Amino acid sequence: MLKSIKKYAKPFESVDDLNPLIDEIGDAKYVLLGESSHGTSEYYSLRAEISKRLIMEKGFSFIAVESDWPSCQNINQYIKGFNHQVKDVKEVLEAFNRWPTWMWSNQEITGLIEWLKDYNLQNLTKQKVGFYGIDVYSLFESMDEIVNYLEKTNSTELAVAKKAFACFEPYNRNHESYAVSAGYLSENCIKEALDLLASIRKNKWTFDAEPESSLNMEVNALVTANAEDYYRTMVTSDSESWNIRDKHMVEALNAIMRFYGDNAKVIIWEHNTHIGDARATDMKDDGMVNVGQLIREANAHDSVYIVGFGTYSGTVIASTEWGKDFQIMNVPPAQYGSWESLMHKSDPVNKYLIFTDENRQEFTTTIGQRAIGVVYRPEYEHFGNYVPSNMGQRYDSFIFIDQTNALHPLVLEPTNI
Repeated sequence: MLKSIKKYAKPFESVDDLNPLIDEIGDAKYVLLGESSHGTSEYYSLRAEISKRLIMEKGFSFIAVESDWPSCQNINQYIKGFNHQVKDVKEVLEAFNRWPTWMWSNQEITGLIEWLKDYNLQNLTKQKVGFYGIDVYSLFESMDEIVNYLEKTNSTELAVAKKAFACFEPYNRNHESYAVSAGYLSENCIKEALDLLASIRKNKWTFDAEPESSLNMEVNALVTANAEDYYRTMVTSDSESWNIRDKHMVEALNAIMRFYGDNAKVIIWEHNTHIGDARATDMKDDGMVNVGQLIREANAHDSVYIVGFGTYSGTVIASTEWGKDFQIMNVPPAQYGSWESLMHKSDPVNKYLIFTDENRQEFTTTIGQRAIGVVYRPEYEHFGNYVPSNMGQRYDSFIFIDQTNALHPLVLEPTNI
């Protein structure tokens, strides 16, 4: 495989050197941009530059990210000019107060947000470029959004929403408490959450008091139903709760795509473990699916383009335990024989590799690819941070940055977990 990497990989210094990759994307409606950690500066910066080009040159409609819907609505409203009270991008990013705050409250994302705002000011099309969070974690925040809107508009669905809210209220906004009660004691709010989703979906077109309020209500109701399922399941099955989460992200994506119409095109930012096709990894052996697989299965081959990212060594922002303060950690040289070590060994420079019908077969050997999460212990990474992968099938392209640097958070201490 080293010989094939040397043959096909191309060095790059800036996004302008990635023209062949941009061209290869063609008319795809779904472009998935990965990352091998949630705390690396270059992943955010380069994805931002690629996203700008896709928006300007190929007319992409919105960016969807691995984050909470309510928090990202602050960005979406800011860049579209819906919220005239917020004047500063750092104030917008204060909405990201759930651990790990650094994932979106960071210096690297501020430039993209300001660029999107300026672009939308000059954009004469009916629908301006959006920014949305499609993750499942915001159970209580999404219910708050629903109840607040229905109270403000005096809507008839308020009774259904308050019934659902009352069911969850005894758990004091604590996901873990609900998970234990629902997963082990069968004391759950399944019916209330599903009734709320059905009611909101049935009447969503009546929610028009604010821009995009129908979409906002639909996705928040979807989060409520799927988050209930996720937290109830997480205490009994890691693989099934993973599937619930990734299926939710695709459901949320589909809702946004419907909102934008038949010509909608989306750029998706998520970890490699979500966007790299699960069928090309050992995830399939555990019955797990992910966003990349589900989108590929539901769409034509040329409608989906997946780009993985990785590094050989450097620094990263992460925590040693869930909910703990972040640290700047050293990323050790990639494990011998791994994908990243071969990319480095072929030539220790930044490079990209496009998998085509002509060369994919040369990259079908299963090989370990590094994956760093928000919790990371570098000294133990060889025991669990490498995903066995068929790289030519997992991605359509791969961007390798030989030496990377830690993200630059705006918030120095974690707040809500």
